[in-house]
Amino acid sequence: MARKTDIPPSYYGEPRKFDPGFRGPIHNRGCTDVVCCVVFVIFILGYIALGTVAWIHGDPRKVVYPTDSHGQFCGQQGTPNANKAILFYFNILQCANPAVLINLQCPTTQLCVSKCPDRFATYLDMQYNYRYNKSYWEYYRQFCNGYCLTSSPSRLFSDCPSMIVPSRPFLQRCFPDFITRNGTLTVANKTVFKDGLGKTRSVIDLRDAANGITSLLDAKEVGMKIFEDYANSWYWILIGLVITMVVSLAFILLLRFTAGVLLWLIIFGVIAVVGYVISLSVIEAVIIIILIFLRRRVRIAIALLKEGSRAIGYIMSTLFYPIITFVLLAICIAYWAVTAVFLASSGDAVYKVMSTPDKCVYANLTCDPETFSQTNVTKVCPGSQCTFAFYGGESLYHRYIFVLQLCNLLVFLWLVNFTNALGQCTLAGAFASYYWALRKPQDIPSCPLFSSFSRAVRYHTGSLAFGSLILAVVQMFRIVLEYLDHKLKGAHNAFARFLICCLKCCFWCLEHFIKFMNRNAYIMIAIYGKNFCTSAKDAFFLLMRNVVRVAVLDKVTDFLLFLGKVLISGSVGVLAFFFFTRKIPVIQEEVPSLNYYWVPLLTVIFGSYLIAHGFFNVYAMCVDTLFLCFCEDLERNDGSPLKPFYMSPQLHRILRREQGSKLYAAS
Repeated sequence: MARKTDIPPSYYGEPRKFDPGFRGPIHNRGCTDVVCCVVFVIFILGYIALGTVAWIHGDPRKVVYPTDSHGQFCGQQGTPNANKAILFYFNILQCANPAVLINLQCPTTQLCVSKCPDRFATYLDMQYNYRYNKSYWEYYRQFCNGYCLTSSPSRLFSDCPSMIVPSRPFLQRCFPDFITRNGTLTVANKTVFKDGLGKTRSVIDLRDAANGITSLLDAKEVGMKIFEDYANSWYWILIGLVITMVVSLAFILLLRFTAGVLLWLIIFGVIAVVGYVISLSVIEAVIIIILIFLRRRVRIAIALLKEGSRAIGYIMSTLFYPIITFVLLAICIAYWAVTAVFLASSGDAVYKVMSTPDKCVYANLTCDPETFSQTNVTKVCPGSQCTFAFYGGESLYHRYIFVLQLCNLLVFLWLVNFTNALGQCTLAGAFASYYWALRKPQDIPSCPLFSSFSRAVRYHTGSLAFGSLILAVVQMFRIVLEYLDHKLKGAHNAFARFLICCLKCCFWCLEHFIKFMNRNAYIMIAIYGKNFCTSAKDAFFLLMRNVVRVAVLDKVTDFLLFLGKVLISGSVGVLAFFFFTRKIPVIQEEVPSLNYYWVPLLTVIFGSYLIAHGFFNVYAMCVDTLFLCFCEDLERNDGSPLKPFYMSPQLHRILRREQGSKLYAAS
C-alpha cells in the first residue's frame, strides 16, 4: 500500500509536479525579478548621489559646534573665534527651554568667549564702578560684542549683556553654576541677584530658564565615571563575551543530544506549575489534551531540533556568517547616520531681526547683516539687531530637506532588510544542501555556504530586494504612525488617538506576518531559484498543508531557543556579577577598581544576549529550512527504493510510526 501524507498536495493550491531528478538546491537557474533588481540598483546609485549632495552642502560643524549671533562657529580655527570655544548668552532668562539652548537658538545675543563668567555683575553697576576702578570694565567687556571691546562702558549698551552670572561650560555653552546647599538652590552661594534692569530676581528664575540643566550636568559627571569604568574593565568584558561565544557554540552542539530531554522537562514543568494553582485546573486540562493530540508533532519538532544541530555541526562556517551580516548592517547604519547629519546641517546662515521691544513690526523677519545698518529698522525699532537664527535656505534643495530625510530613512530600511534577507537566503541554501544530501556527510557539496551566497547575489538580488521593499514600506508606515501618535498625545481627540492605536496594531501584525512569509519565501528561493511571488506562494501553500506542524514547531523552537539565550546570558551574567563584586576569592585581586560595578555587568549581560541571539538565529534558520525540506520530502518521496526519503533515520522512524497509526485508523 502506498504511503500517504497528512493532506493531499492539491488541497491547498494547484497539484504539484515534481522533477524526478531533483537533488537539492537547483544549480542551473536564471535571474529572478530583474526589474526589481534594476530598480534596487538605481535606488542605491541615487542613495549614493544623495549622500554626495548632502556631503557637498552639509557641514556637521553646524550640528556639533555652537554658533554665535554672526553665524560663526565657536572655536573654529583660522577665525577670530579660534580661541573662543564656548557660547555665552547675553540674557539667559530669555531662554525658557533647555532644548532651545542645546539644539536651536535662544532669542538673545550670543557671543563666543574663551571662558564663562565667574561672578555676579550688572552693566549698570559696572558703569558706576568704572569711574573709580577701570578693572571692572576690563573683566566685563570680554563678554561684550562689537565696538564695546575698545570703547568705554558709557556707550553701546546693546552690545553688552545687562548682567552676567557665575557659569560653567557644558556642551560648549555657558550655563549657571547651580549648587544645592541644604536643600536650597544657589548660584555662587546666592539665592537672589540683580537682573541689570533694576529688578531683584531669584535663582529659581534661572533654573526655570535653564530647566533640566542641573540634571544634565550631573549626567555628565556620571558619564565620565562610566567612561572610566569601561576604560578599566574592557579587557574583562571582552573575556566575558568570548566565554559567551564558546558556551553558545557548545550549547548548540549539545542540543542534538539533549533537545528531547530538555524540551519534555520544560513541558512537564509548565504542567506542574499550572497544576499547582487550583484555579487554573481548566487550563491544565486543556494543555494536557493538546499534548496528547500533538505528542507526535512534538516528537517531530524535537527530531528537527536535533537534526539542526547535526547540520550546523557539518557546516560550522554558518555560525560565523552573522559576522558578515553585522559588518553590512554597520555600514548601512553608518552611511544613513552620516547622510542624515549632513542633510540636517545643509543650508546657509539665516539672520532675523531681534528686537528687545516685543511690539516691533520687523521682529523675526529675515535680514542681511551687511546691509542692516542702512535700513530703517534701527530707526523704527531702536536697539534691534540682525542676528543669526538658524541654518536653512529658500532653494529647491533646502525646501525638500525633510523629504530627502524620509528618502534616506526608506532606503536605509530597504538596505537593512535586504542585508537580513541575503543572510537568510544564504543560510537556507547551505542547510538545504545538507538536507538533500542522500548520504550525509559524503554527498554534502564542498563550501555550501559560499556557493549559496554566490547564487543568492548572482541570481536573486531582485527577489531579495522585492521582499525587502515590501517590508521596508510597512516599517515606514509604522514609523509615520509612531510620529503621529507622539504628536497626538497631548490632543483631546479621543477618536483620532483610538484610530492611530488600531492602525499601529494592524501594521505591527502585518509586519510580523510579512517577516514570517519572507523568511519562508527566501528558503524556497534558495532551493528552487524561482521569483519572489512564486516562492512566497509555494511556501504559503506548503505551510498550509502542514499547518499543525508549523504551529507546534514554531512555538517549540522559539521557546527552546529563547530558553537557551536566557540560560547563556544569565549564566555569564551571574559569573560576571560574582567577579566584579569580588565574590570570587581566587581572582578578586584581579578585579579592576570601578565606580559602578553594574556598568561592565550590564554590558556583559546585554552583549552575551546579542551574541547568543546571533548564534541561535542561525539555528532557527536551520530548523525552518529543514522543516520546509522535510515537508517537501514527504510530498516528493514515499520511502521506496526508487523514491527514498532524504530525512534522517530518526525523523524517518517517527514519521513511520505516525503514518502507521493513520493507516491503522483508516482501516
